[in-house]
Amino acid sequence: MHIRTLRSNEVALFREVRLRALAESPNAFGETLQQAQAQPDSYWKKLTDSVTQPNSHVMFLAEQAEQIAGFAFGLIDRQDSQVGHIGGMWVDPVFRSCGVGYALVTKIISWSHQLKQSKLELWVTEGNNKAIALYKRVGFIDTGKRDVLPSNPSLQIIQMSRGI
Repeated sequence: MHIRTLRSNEVALFREVRLRALAESPNAFGETLQQAQAQPDSYWKKLTDSVTQPNSHVMFLAEQAEQIAGFAFGLIDRQDSQVGHIGGMWVDPVFRSCGVGYALVTKIISWSHQLKQSKLELWVTEGNNKAIALYKRVGFIDTGKRDVLPSNPSLQIIQMSRGI
């Protein structure tokens, strides 16, 4: 497996893997497949630019056997650059329980460390026990904060955090 960043010319790849993730795991994301499909090309270009500019957010892709096995975003907090966020993480079901999620999370932890951030935060859907176990394994703890999942308000999301 190889972990790499999304390149600025990979707008179509970004759109493809994001739509795959939303179709396969609708309760893991804040937007719906229908919302994402309705977005114009300019939306996808803007998102791609936001994660491919130097010293900014990043999208890591896990590749295995020339396939995208998963992805995750490292995001810089808008109010406090000392805080990072893991967002939009997804692993293709074919590659689950093979270390892809662990590799992506540890890559974002390293990225956050390089930025000299003090902590990383994330939100995970309540009941996604495998993801919660992974995050705990790498040092995240439940902060006690809860919210509703924007794409499905009947579900709760849990905030988790860890120091860097």
